[in-house]
Amino acid sequence: MNDPLAASGTRPVEVAFDGSVAVVRLNRPHRLNAVNPALVDGLLDALARCADAAGRREVGAVVLTGNGRAFCAGHDLKEPREQPTPLAERLDRLQEVTRRIRALPVPVIAAVRGHAVGAGAEFALGCDLVIAAEDAAFRFPEVGIGLSVTGGVSRLLPALVGPAKAKELVLLGEPVPAREAERIGLVNRVVPADGLLDATLAWARRLASQPPLATSLAKTALDEGTDGTLPSALALEIAHALVTDAAIADEESARAALTGSRARST
Repeated sequence: MNDPLAASGTRPVEVAFDGSVAVVRLNRPHRLNAVNPALVDGLLDALARCADAAGRREVGAVVLTGNGRAFCAGHDLKEPREQPTPLAERLDRLQEVTRRIRALPVPVIAAVRGHAVGAGAEFALGCDLVIAAEDAAFRFPEVGIGLSVTGGVSRLLPALVGPAKAKELVLLGEPVPAREAERIGLVNRVVPADGLLDATLAWARRLASQPPLATSLAKTALDEGTDGTLPSALALEIAHALVTDAAIADEESARAALTGSRARST
């Protein structure tokens, strides 16, 4: 896709400004923009820049997208399991992405192409509007691999698609193609892949041209019903993630012990 705003650097997240629209890009295309600590740090910094610009009335809308052929393929499985930062702190920092997106005084539009998996689907879910390319697919695979959902999915997903459908998506973890995502209310609009940026920028520019106070108040008012219990949902998700992480660690220890026992017996 011919994209004049494409990032050219090597930072994990890039920010560009197109008039009164800020474009935030996940920039690890070689890993399908999979999440690692550097990407989370970069995304939080980018959102802070957007908040500062919005506070100065320099930005009236934000676009969140990814470089390459995917929006975000979830957590980077090549990252070492053991990290110097405790898991609860890492998860809280990841969930800070959702909090900052929701707290921005201007609308945020996710432009999604390709994979939006796990944390990637959660990033999109936190945005005010979602435009998907025809090749986009959303998936919440955590339960199937013994993990817990994060990013406010337990609150935001049922609000979008209804409790029964949300349980189906989380418990079964099957991919949701773009057209199906549009049908169930997970995304607002589906467009051809080569028109994704143009369509998203058109909405963003339209939003940025509206009276800023009225737009901000409308976003806040609409979020109140959804976000009223979001903090407790985020806290519960971290508690569940710690339980699943401990269970995985126990399974790995048992497997290692069994493997060692077998090796000694031979």
